[in-house]
Amino acid sequence: MGMDLVSLHWIYISFILLILGFMIIRRDTTIICIIGIFLLSFTATSSLTGSISGVFSSFIYAITELLPTILIISIIVSMSKALITTGVNDMMISPFARFIKTPTLAYWVIGLVMMIISFFFWPSPAIALLGAVLLPVALRAGLPALGVAMAMNLFGHGIALSGDFVIQAAPKLTADAAGLPVSDVIQASVPLVITMGVVTTVTAFIFLKRDLKNGTLPVQASPLIEAAENTEKVQMPLVLKRILALLIPILFALNVWAMFTFNLQGGDATALIGGTSLFILMIISIIGHQNKGLEKTTSYLIEGFQFGFKVFGPVIPIAAFFYLGDAGFTSIIGDFLPKGSHGIVNDLGVAISSVVPLNEQIAAVTVMTIGAITGLDGSGFSGISLVGSISQLFATAIGSGTATLTALGQVAGIWVGGGTLIPWALIPAAAICGVSPFELARRNLKPVAIGLVVTTVVAMFLI
Repeated sequence: MGMDLVSLHWIYISFILLILGFMIIRRDTTIICIIGIFLLSFTATSSLTGSISGVFSSFIYAITELLPTILIISIIVSMSKALITTGVNDMMISPFARFIKTPTLAYWVIGLVMMIISFFFWPSPAIALLGAVLLPVALRAGLPALGVAMAMNLFGHGIALSGDFVIQAAPKLTADAAGLPVSDVIQASVPLVITMGVVTTVTAFIFLKRDLKNGTLPVQASPLIEAAENTEKVQMPLVLKRILALLIPILFALNVWAMFTFNLQGGDATALIGGTSLFILMIISIIGHQNKGLEKTTSYLIEGFQFGFKVFGPVIPIAAFFYLGDAGFTSIIGDFLPKGSHGIVNDLGVAISSVVPLNEQIAAVTVMTIGAITGLDGSGFSGISLVGSISQLFATAIGSGTATLTALGQVAGIWVGGGTLIPWALIPAAAICGVSPFELARRNLKPVAIGLVVTTVVAMFLI
């Protein structure tokens, strides 16, 4: 079994490098992922039929894990199509359009608003709230859809989620594993989150402006918005449009109130927004299309689901492969890992921590690396408990810095896995903006890598 585990690690690492290499050169990775899943399954089970079945089972597992995101994206897209077709969307965005007039303003305003909302409700619900309204405004101001996705992604899934100062799910996990009070980890994370956030978002903005200027990133509309705007518009009285344009923000404001009042977070908050969006879709369809409202509601939903599964289609195979690095292995292939194993990805982190020499600098670099590796499963949260445990061991050996090391590992794990570099974690922002999650990951790679390096250096001085 020991040899099998080593073989699994080598296969997993090799295919991660292959997948990343194919992404960089802009080639499709579906076949690579399927072969990787098959080899991991065959190495663990030595069963040909079981390994072939494992590929299919891995797709089912990935779809099941991603289904809430697929649903919310599909529903939001359906609602957006109805709003654009009836002209209500134009009324809703007009106040923002008067204020956001340049690409620079669009990037920073969308990003900061996204960050503030994400602190309270986490990024996926925030993207659903903001994307449909602010995307058209940004496009009209000259910021491409990819730039909008970057702003929402880096400020939401990056800064807000890695700090998690309000909900405190992330610092609670790392603090418990490191044997620290949550307040200590939050306090230690503040300078690191600020450093990572400022360096990454400013770097991304500089690259974005450079590419806009030299024409390598042309200003073009989102395919989602273009498709909806090319459809025949429904004539609706101006008074009705204004009433609906006022009613919809009020409904979403009530959602925000309900989230605060009933402490709805994460999936619960997303479900509330999804349900509200469905009712808005029905109201718009019935008022806008009158006697055809019943049929148009179904038509909008079909369009939304077609869009959702079209976007998620290329991502399901790669998600299926990466899920094998964590709890997905047991669910898909079976209980073939040794009892002491934490999962393939986390085992790699433990192995690295056991072979490095220890001082403040090496400890910071190693914890950051382990955090980034544990983020490869795409959740960002599954490996940060391990990071907390390793940080405690390192800090005991060097005599200080438990909270700082724990916070550094938390920042690295969530920035990589929580939604800025792993393609399927990028899907909420990419889908709402109608851009490729793989292209968004490529655009984020250099700014996030630079941010992690600078943040690690800062951590060295704080230990």
